Amino acid sequence: MKINFALAGMILLLGAAFFLSACGSQPAGGSPVQGTVWVADEYGNSITVIDAATNQVITTLTGVEGPHNLQAAPDGKTVWVVSGHESLALVIDATTYELHGVVPTGKEPAHIILTPDGKTAYVTNGDDNTVTAIDVETMQAVATIPVGEYPHGLRPSPDGKWVYVANAKSTTLSVIDTQTNTKVADIEVGQNPVQVGFSPDGKFVYFSLNGENAVGKVDVAARTLVGKVQVGVGPIQVYVSSDNKYLVTANQGTKDNPSQTVSIIDMGSFTVKATIETGQGAHGVVIDPSSRYAYISNIYGNNVSVLDLTQQKIVATVPSGAGPNGISFSPLAAVRPSAKEIMLPVMDGSAESMPGMTP
Repeated sequence: MKINFALAGMILLLGAAFFLSACGSQPAGGSPVQGTVWVADEYGNSITVIDAATNQVITTLTGVEGPHNLQAAPDGKTVWVVSGHESLALVIDATTYELHGVVPTGKEPAHIILTPDGKTAYVTNGDDNTVTAIDVETMQAVATIPVGEYPHGLRPSPDGKWVYVANAKSTTLSVIDTQTNTKVADIEVGQNPVQVGFSPDGKFVYFSLNGENAVGKVDVAARTLVGKVQVGVGPIQVYVSSDNKYLVTANQGTKDNPSQTVSIIDMGSFTVKATIETGQGAHGVVIDPSSRYAYISNIYGNNVSVLDLTQQKIVATVPSGAGPNGISFSPLAAVRPSAKEIMLPVMDGSAESMPGMTP
């Protein structure tokens, strides 16, 4: 039998090309997504920075006392963090990892978000039952807005007109008008809402009901509750994919009896499509802009789970600092600094304590 070596070689090359195309050329444990995942390690007083392309930690920032939550700005150039211990909001450059500024907040700041235009930041103050509005350009608080009891998670509507706030020790969501920075409504939704998330078209807002092991749905135009679905034990954060196919909720449970799942809700039918095991105390969740990967912070496991929403399975587990809590995705590619650990300047909320800042 004669063998055509040239033909055989071509077949092998085509087979290898097909395999690489199907599997991707990313490193083992990595993903084809470009960007950076930021994690607030509340118990470790640190921030973990993860390269989304490789699912590897590229640096750890220290010096922030009790960072509960953080949020990448819409352009990805800065990351905003709250220090629960110091009652401050901080701004970090996403490429140089330098501290740009600090702004005093109310007591026990929990979550921080920015409006879609990046001009205003809002912080929930759990112990004050208020929300602080911050002008991003001047780095000054411009309003203190009374809301419900123990405001926790909050997010802006896609058009930037509203901010919805989950009042964790009550049964309501508060609605803030961003033009006037005033509360314009309280919506009855159920027991202990913790975090909210909007559909991409802004027609509906979804929220975790920690006291009911459920996720609820409100019609934004009517400001009325239109549905609930049961999920895992102790749901905390929720996030809607940008393609509006899925909502992912992290089910934390309790410290004594931690849960370790996320529920994937189909947005079309508003039913649970799958329940996936993650790590101990699934708490925070964010989905990359391509809607392919969800990143879940496991507060009792001290790590981050990477969930492939297409395959509906965990594809990587990344170590973090102690007590990973808030989590956010920046579309900017990760920049690897010279040091594996960076100490941020000491903060006390005054311009005098910040290098390069003016009072």
